[in-house]
Amino acid sequence: MDVESSALDDILLNERDLAQIERAHPEGLTSAQIISIFQSRGARLSEATFRKYVQLGLLPRSRRVGEKGKHRGSHGIYPCATVRRINSIKRLMSQSFTIEEIQRSFTSFKQQIDAIESALEELFKGFEREIAQPRFDQARKRSLIQEVNVVKKSASDLWRRILQIEAQVAWPEKARRVAGGGTLTDLNRTDR
Repeated sequence: MDVESSALDDILLNERDLAQIERAHPEGLTSAQIISIFQSRGARLSEATFRKYVQLGLLPRSRRVGEKGKHRGSHGIYPCATVRRINSIKRLMSQSFTIEEIQRSFTSFKQQIDAIESALEELFKGFEREIAQPRFDQARKRSLIQEVNVVKKSASDLWRRILQIEAQVAWPEKARRVAGGGTLTDLNRTDR
């Protein structure tokens, strides 16, 4: 591993970091929180760049969430997947992908992939709401929760594989030119 690769690994989030963020913020994060996560690791990410990524379709749009209390207004919340997406963008840019190439890849199957992710999130939330109902005894609740967690893990693994396939389909030429004999699949990995 060369010095440049080592420095990149120090800045980018690994799979453990990403999973920890997702557990800590299941409802999502504000743009300020996301920017802070990357800036705290030494990555360059400004509010303007974040907005540009949203405008280019590289990141999902926020959903508005009202503040509790009278006349408190609302703020935008981005799904946790936004952190993963920025991490991928940073990794791809370090591998000499242009913003246009990244945009083309992210938008080629983005709507379908985002729809799948959204549907799975809603499905799991629905399961969790139903399991919390009093009609289940504690032993059955524990069993169902364990089963849902196993399926969530499988869904997460499937999600990663879908993203890897999407990257290979979206960038077939670039995949053959990745430096160091790596594959495009390696570019999507966040657990280096």
